[in-house]
Amino acid sequence: MIITPRTRGFICLTAHPKGCEKNVINQIEYIQSKGKINGPKKVLVIGASTGFGLASRITSAFGSDAATIGVFFEKPPSEGKTASPGWYNSAAFENEAAKAGLYAKSINGDAFSNEIKEQTLALIKKDLGQVDLVIYSLASPVRTHPTTGKRHKSVLKPIGAPFKNKTVDFHTGKVSDVAIDPCTDEDIANTVTVMGGEDWKMWMDALKEADLLAPKATTVAYSYIGPKLTEPVYRKGTIGKAKEDLEATAFKIKDSLKDIDGTAYVSVNKALVTQASSAIPVIPLYISLLYKVMKEENIHEGCIEQIQRLYNDRLYTNTPVPVDEQGRIRIDDWEMRDDIQAKVAELWDKADSETLSKLGDLEGYSNDFFNLFGFKVDGVDYDADTNEMVTIPGLQK
Repeated sequence: MIITPRTRGFICLTAHPKGCEKNVINQIEYIQSKGKINGPKKVLVIGASTGFGLASRITSAFGSDAATIGVFFEKPPSEGKTASPGWYNSAAFENEAAKAGLYAKSINGDAFSNEIKEQTLALIKKDLGQVDLVIYSLASPVRTHPTTGKRHKSVLKPIGAPFKNKTVDFHTGKVSDVAIDPCTDEDIANTVTVMGGEDWKMWMDALKEADLLAPKATTVAYSYIGPKLTEPVYRKGTIGKAKEDLEATAFKIKDSLKDIDGTAYVSVNKALVTQASSAIPVIPLYISLLYKVMKEENIHEGCIEQIQRLYNDRLYTNTPVPVDEQGRIRIDDWEMRDDIQAKVAELWDKADSETLSKLGDLEGYSNDFFNLFGFKVDGVDYDADTNEMVTIPGLQK
């Protein structure tokens, strides 16, 4: 079939297998160009199919020759209907890993569930024995709690007062005002249940109890802080409460791993175009301005550059891992530089529908969005007949 992008708001309803494959190969080639990392050898990535999770799997495998198990929840293809992009990403990754002689298997299902945890633990026990790195990179808006069976939904809302500011429709470039009503206490509780640290700790407790963590095992979860501009709706809103819970959980996990000399970190990463960030009001406008400034300063990074720097410059250096006063690894350090934030704030005040095309990098934002789904990727023939029925070779039944 000829596959074209079909969008609805901030999501794309189709994905291109060849575009996703080329994206994965480009990331692999970047990692290979940077040289070997003296990093992990047996890695579990929870949320392995897109964004920072996929970049972590690629960096582990092609930077450190690691065996990897990826857990994700993706939609497979059916005749005449494409899979979700993470499905095609994972297929491409596994095919490239096989060519390189690297172990790679995947589990597709709800990572919040006891069943998927049990299946993953059994696979580790059978094939790897133990893992020395666990990446936790889930980005789901809903969670069915494995104990209560209750379905919780996260929300993006401010706390205490309405939030008003500018946002942009990145498809049209129209800048408009947005207003978001404050949350309820129940909204906060639900968001923390979905996006906080409880599930991360459940995974680590289950792995430890089953003796599947190697001595000195490390686990890393990903977070975001962001600028003053987005604070009311992000870091000081419902999602901020969930991120605080995630960050506090790192210390609980670290304590639980003391007897194996293991450790846990939260890595605070930079703002990037993801399926999740595209849905957050204000963030697309902020990112389009941030991209412009960081590209001009030659310090712009995508997911793969961020994770390569995390592994190479932070986690695996034979020196103590540098952390901030809250114990977090900061690879948002370039984004949060005072000079970068000052320039973004200056542009923010001037940005409107007429000026944004010059002040910001809306084209870069739009391209990155479509790249997530395998579109607008250089070197791909989008007029060619493409087989949507792609399989993931190491997918466990």
